[in-house]
Amino acid sequence: MNQRSFVVLTGAGISTSSGIPDYRDSEGVRRGRQPMMFQEFLNDPQARRRYWARAMLGWLRVRAAQPNAAHEALAALQNHGVISGVITQNVDTLHDQAGSRDVIELHGSLHWVLCLDCHQRTERDVIQLTLIEQNPYLAGVDAVQAPDGDTLLDPAFEERFQVPHCPHCGGGRMKPDVVFFGENVAPPTAVKAMTRVEEADGLLVVGSSIMAFSAFRLCRRVVDQGKPLIAINLGKTRADELLDLKIGGPCEVLLPELARRLIEV
Repeated sequence: MNQRSFVVLTGAGISTSSGIPDYRDSEGVRRGRQPMMFQEFLNDPQARRRYWARAMLGWLRVRAAQPNAAHEALAALQNHGVISGVITQNVDTLHDQAGSRDVIELHGSLHWVLCLDCHQRTERDVIQLTLIEQNPYLAGVDAVQAPDGDTLLDPAFEERFQVPHCPHCGGGRMKPDVVFFGENVAPPTAVKAMTRVEEADGLLVVGSSIMAFSAFRLCRRVVDQGKPLIAINLGKTRADELLDLKIGGPCEVLLPELARRLIEV
């Protein structure tokens, strides 16, 4: 790779060793149950209750997650001018915590909550305090962690759950400031990501099956421009036929080695 030229696109696979599960197996098949769809969350109060009950428990583990060696390697590569930046599909902010600069979060961040009615944003930690205060019966309940701060919670715990309301307007519907399935990436974010890819000399994909169209379109654009597309990923990706090179291995092992070699050159 030429220095100062490649941009990096990351997916859930880079955060699994930080304790955050991914959505798909090595064949690109989605694990577990169907994720929450945007229209369902928007229109169904029961769906919102189900989401927030599970998220109340899942947030604690997302909040406690720490960057791993792969996140730290990318931050080092950027700090030494070897890569131009990071675009991520993840919503865990681990790239920022590791020291990467101007990270483009395609799908938003779980660390913020958006009111669908007054459009004000609130820190997730603030909403968590409200959830705990209104739902003390869930304290100490153990639930299996699922992707993006979700959990596998017995439906019996959801029936009397009190859903949070917007602290700004008092009654607004609260949604994590992330892109749900069935929802589009914010146009300014999509444009910024595409511009960064178009200005790069190539794209390195790390830990992503590239099944989401928001990521696949970036890969396709790189190929259309005649620039190299490389992936470090365990298992199948949607862009396998487009790749110039694919390295099948754990990114938390391979990226630190890549950083060591390129930074020492």
